[in-house]
Amino acid sequence: MQRKVLAGGSVGQFIEFYDFALYGLSATVLAQLFFPGDSQLVGLLALFASYGVAFLFRPLGGLYFGALGDRIGRRKVLAITLLLIGAATTAIGLLPTAATIGALAPILLVTCRLLQGFSAGGESVGAPAFVFEHAPVHRRGFFINITLAATALPSVFAALLILVLSTSMSDSAFETWGWRIPFLIALPLAAFGLWIRNKTEESPVFQEMLDEQQTAAEQAKQELSDEGHGVSPLKDAFRTNWVQMLQVLFVMGLTAMGFYFLSGYFVSYVETSGGLSRPQSLALNAVAMAAYTLLLPIMGAIGDRLGRRPMLIGGSIAIAVLAMPAFLLVTSGSVALAMCGQLLFVLAITFYGGGCYTFFVEVFETKHRFTSAAVSYNVGYALLGGTAPFVGTALVGATGISFSPAFWVIGVAVVVLALIFVTKVPETRGRIH
Repeated sequence: MQRKVLAGGSVGQFIEFYDFALYGLSATVLAQLFFPGDSQLVGLLALFASYGVAFLFRPLGGLYFGALGDRIGRRKVLAITLLLIGAATTAIGLLPTAATIGALAPILLVTCRLLQGFSAGGESVGAPAFVFEHAPVHRRGFFINITLAATALPSVFAALLILVLSTSMSDSAFETWGWRIPFLIALPLAAFGLWIRNKTEESPVFQEMLDEQQTAAEQAKQELSDEGHGVSPLKDAFRTNWVQMLQVLFVMGLTAMGFYFLSGYFVSYVETSGGLSRPQSLALNAVAMAAYTLLLPIMGAIGDRLGRRPMLIGGSIAIAVLAMPAFLLVTSGSVALAMCGQLLFVLAITFYGGGCYTFFVEVFETKHRFTSAAVSYNVGYALLGGTAPFVGTALVGATGISFSPAFWVIGVAVVVLALIFVTKVPETRGRIH
């Protein structure tokens, strides 16, 4: 069952992040089709603004699906989120462009993005929590980071798919209909993921919690209320976990920023600021995301030995120190140096990921884990992850300095490092609750 849950959680994460990765990887084409204009910069800024809008709805999705998951179980909620994000992504592939329906085209595109964000708010936390509750205590970091490594594979798959399509057909054919193909396969992928998840069972700790609450209900109605059925999971989460939720917000915000710079921004960034071609940018990013996929489980296993807190501290320092050389290399104009820059950035954010991805579910108790983690995780992702491509593009446009996004990365990493100490982020390795 642990293997089935690991497979089910990983497949869901793959599909969710495939859907999100497509938007960033197709940025230059989508900007031309849905936000046409004389300036490429303005088109990209509009596109990345709509990219970030989806993240505003992730906390709402986290609120809704988190509370639902703490009431009816993780497994049922994950079926709903998977189908919803698959349908929203497929809809993008069917949308008419601005040349056909004018201003309605970007409105429909943003609507699909909002649905993606709403469903991702539940999926992105539900799957790691589900795997966490099935994993052996001493291997939680390894198990969760395998699941989270599946968030990088979609970028590799999507980048290679777009690369093959864009190089096997003319530019006009790709911009007319070829770009739609990757979006249209999202729904069959979601159906496949649902088939795998139907072979899993609800997490034992959640089922045990429900059994305890049912026993309490038989003894006294007042006790039932205290156990959480009389108080909503959301109110219960904020009442008991507000400090931990604040910690998760900024801890996960840093990794969100790093991940979405890598997966949602670097392709267009290398193309526009580094002067490389679209095929070169896609290929480089595919290699970087493959390295992320391989390194993250290794870092999770290291976190199982060293603890979560040392990985958070060491990782935030690594991000602050390596960001500048990484961005300088990425925009060097050299394929080899750009590859080294992306790999350097991957090394820093995966080291940090060896602690943060387990910490954000491990710090909460079972009865309000889904709600607490979903709200704080998704707010962090909305504030720093969803805004990363827009901030990067805006900084380059405003300053004319190709590596200026590095200053933003360094600043956020230093602030998060300080907050780890100020708020006394705890060591959570081995917690049983």
